[in-house]
Amino acid sequence: MAKKKDKGVDPMDPTRMTSLKHWGNPVCDDVMGSMKKKVSVDCGWGRLIFGQTFEDPKLLAETLSGEKEGRRDIALYVRDPHVVVSYAPQDLFLDPSLTYRLDFRGYKVANSKPVGVVVRELNDQDDQKELDRLYLSRSMVPTYKGFYKDVLNKPEITILIAEDADTGDLIGAVTGVDHKKAIDDADNGCSLWALVVDPQCQRPAVGETLVRTLIEHFASDGRGFLDLSVMHDNKQAISLYDKLGFEQVPVYCIKNKNSINEQLFIGPEPEEDLNIYATIIVDEARRRGIGVEVLDAQGGFFRLSLGGRTITCRESLSELTSAIAMSRCDDKAVTRRLLQKEGLRVPEQIVADDLDKVEAFLKKHKRIVVKPARGEQGRGIKVDLNDLEEVKQAIKEAEEISDKVLLEEYVRGEDLRIIVIDNEVVAAAIRRPAQIRGNGEKTVKELIEHQSRRRAAATQGESKIPMDEETLRCVQLAGYEMNDILPDGVKLRVRKTANLHTGGTIHDVTDRLHHTLSRASIEAARALGIPLVGFDFMVPDVEDSEYVIIEANERPGLANHEPQPTAEKFIDLLFPYTKKMEL
Repeated sequence: MAKKKDKGVDPMDPTRMTSLKHWGNPVCDDVMGSMKKKVSVDCGWGRLIFGQTFEDPKLLAETLSGEKEGRRDIALYVRDPHVVVSYAPQDLFLDPSLTYRLDFRGYKVANSKPVGVVVRELNDQDDQKELDRLYLSRSMVPTYKGFYKDVLNKPEITILIAEDADTGDLIGAVTGVDHKKAIDDADNGCSLWALVVDPQCQRPAVGETLVRTLIEHFASDGRGFLDLSVMHDNKQAISLYDKLGFEQVPVYCIKNKNSINEQLFIGPEPEEDLNIYATIIVDEARRRGIGVEVLDAQGGFFRLSLGGRTITCRESLSELTSAIAMSRCDDKAVTRRLLQKEGLRVPEQIVADDLDKVEAFLKKHKRIVVKPARGEQGRGIKVDLNDLEEVKQAIKEAEEISDKVLLEEYVRGEDLRIIVIDNEVVAAAIRRPAQIRGNGEKTVKELIEHQSRRRAAATQGESKIPMDEETLRCVQLAGYEMNDILPDGVKLRVRKTANLHTGGTIHDVTDRLHHTLSRASIEAARALGIPLVGFDFMVPDVEDSEYVIIEANERPGLANHEPQPTAEKFIDLLFPYTKKMEL
């Protein structure tokens, strides 16, 4: 087939689509002769290896097997992927992803652009840590140090950044590779990689805006089509690509077997659907070759076994936590007394068993917290109460959860969760209450429902904003009703507590944590005699020494603290001799 001038060979020509040797391969020997040989493009997270530039499948296998530690190389457009894998079957695997292609001739420009999202090209002022944060938040591979400076001098790579127009925060990114510039591609194509959107972003259509901007960028440069690779079960992404006019094509990826890709080749997961808090632990165990038996998926119970050692867990609560330690955490009044005895700072607290005491406590502190002495996931807790009738009603509701109800002084500050495993601080994060942002069109109720759906999607259904009396109270305290239109740009906190199960968000601060807070959390874990625990602190600043410990959680959600190695450290605790085990 002759090479067309400028625009290259038609990527959607039916005669090419029915010829297996044409997909991802040179269309004829003359084209192969003009194409660059043995090409790979460094994308920061790994190399994009152009399979059609390798005549020898053994050499391609050797090139792919030369992947650097911590990277994720991808070989695409491989003529005979099964032959390539045969040269290194222990190291390589055929990736269970699908390739989609958009012919630019059929692309339709959007009628309008979303408000509040600005997309631009990467520049030398962009903060690598912020970009890495986005990828790590989605369990994706970040780039190596210095890549974003080097890539500015690589014409074959385009990186687009999405920003929140109001705050300037980075909320998304995508990488594009120009095949014409990379390999002198006769097909005149390009490809999309590493699309990411901040899971806590409140702006709509960020991913679609990034994809459209990349399409229009390459189309203006005269390219003919855009390819992308997407996991076969990523229904949300595939739905977006279908909407934009992409069609699946028979092009396949080969990858290395490594810790990053393990879930793709270590076999099927347990048939029972575990929640994200159990799944993160089970996945880490399976990575190390530890046997997993799901005992009760709904309750999060599973058994781990290796080399004659068996440990039963309920999410992050294991048999290594004694009944005594668990009971110390379960009763918040006991927790407080033990921590206070060790000289740790705790808020003043009383049992709400006498109305006169309740009234006197409220008068003394002005603003208080009502909580069941026992319970989890923030159930029955009411924060920042200053009215006696509200306090009495909150006590009544808390009594439905626990026969003992506590009153606690309300401490202002940031809600900080610190995870301690085996007397080591593994993760720390600021938790913020559920919040909505007005757009001048939707009601408060509609915005809450929309944000709740977004939080549920980002947490596999674990985080939702309840439409209950507490949410209504918070909305009314801010001067609004549920059916009011929230003005454009106005932010409204719709919960007082920052619990993730009620729609709160979490922001990693492990690297910023003051040493006094770290030491206090370790001392508190020792006081409770517990091997794994999550402490709730109230602090004015995570980089300052001032703190108050509110309570302890014997079964904290480890999945909430990615990318910190919480699951890894937990399995280290349970099976210490697997620490250095590599697959």
